[in-house]
Amino acid sequence: QVQLVESGGGLVQAGGSLRLSCTASGRTFSTVAMAWFRQAPGKEREFVGRRAWSGGGTYYADSVKGRFTISRDNAKNTEYLQMNSLKPEDTAVYYCAAWRGARWSDWGQGTQVTVSS
Repeated sequence: QVQLVESGGGLVQAGGSLRLSCTASGRTFSTVAMAWFRQAPGKEREFVGRRAWSGGGTYYADSVKGRFTISRDNAKNTEYLQMNSLKPEDTAVYYCAAWRGARWSDWGQGTQVTVSS
């Protein structure tokens, strides 16, 4: 099992930026495949993005493509979600998740991002 802790959420004005962090423990971090999700009030959890499991690429939801960037620091056991040009519709609780057992099995507690107009 992987333990995940997100941080970095907060209140920001539209057009602003935030960087979320997800720190993992419990497994060798370089072997952990992770992804970011979000859940807005009254909506289902949705995929935001993830790094490719090989080849170094990344995949993003169309709604965040060109504005959000995922990076990783294996020395710090941390993955980052840089969010630029934030919009009110980006308001949500953001989660990181780790792949295990053929699904996203391990989840962090989430961090709230609120974008004011």
